[in-house]
Amino acid sequence: MHEMSRDEWWKFASEGTRTGKAAVVRADGSPHVTPVWFVLNETAAGDELIFNTGADTVKGRALRRDPRLSITVDDQEPPYSYVQFTAIASLSEDLGEMLPWSTAIGARYMGEDRAEEFGRRNAVPGELLVRAKITKVVAHGDLAG
Repeated sequence: MHEMSRDEWWKFASEGTRTGKAAVVRADGSPHVTPVWFVLNETAAGDELIFNTGADTVKGRALRRDPRLSITVDDQEPPYSYVQFTAIASLSEDLGEMLPWSTAIGARYMGEDRAEEFGRRNAVPGELLVRAKITKVVAHGDLAG
């Protein structure tokens, strides 16, 4: 096992169609975990995870109430690796801001040929663009090595 460098965890989390498992806290304090399609983004203000969610979903309502979240990305094949992100979400309903990100997410998970279709499907009223500023990363590779 080794601790991944930033370059290693960035590549690992961005590779292929690995989903993130996003954890938020419900209003009653109970945990809620769901898979998310996401992309990573590097800004002058720091690294962020970007994904969409419905405004009226458990995740959307929870992030409006409390912007803290955790996302884990893992490899379910040997030698097993994972990255766990702690982040603070900013939410946007701006469709002009949402469309390019929804399209990039569509390209990652559905392929370039369907990117625009999925971008337009997800950049609609009732959806949220979640820009989660990463505040902490725990990343270990080669757990079974």
